[in-house]
Amino acid sequence: MHANRTLTLDMQVIEAGAKTTADVGMITGDGRALHGHGTARRHPDDPDVPQIGDEIALARALFELGHKLLDTAAGDIGERQHRRVHLMA
Repeated sequence: MHANRTLTLDMQVIEAGAKTTADVGMITGDGRALHGHGTARRHPDDPDVPQIGDEIALARALFELGHKLLDTAAGDIGERQHRRVHLMA
């Protein structure tokens, strides 16, 4: 079976002083909403380069979202196989 799917990620980054937060959300193919959150904090001695905080916070949010996607897939497999399934990252 060949199929193309397009899933859209909604990403938001907020910088407040030395703290940057990122939120990443998506709707799975079957309509489930998943969300990842990440933060980054700039050390007081580091230069103020917002791009770096954005990258770190977004990476952490995407990692969390990725883990949630794996957990969701494991649950879906487990329901079909009637057993507990764990997928490694």
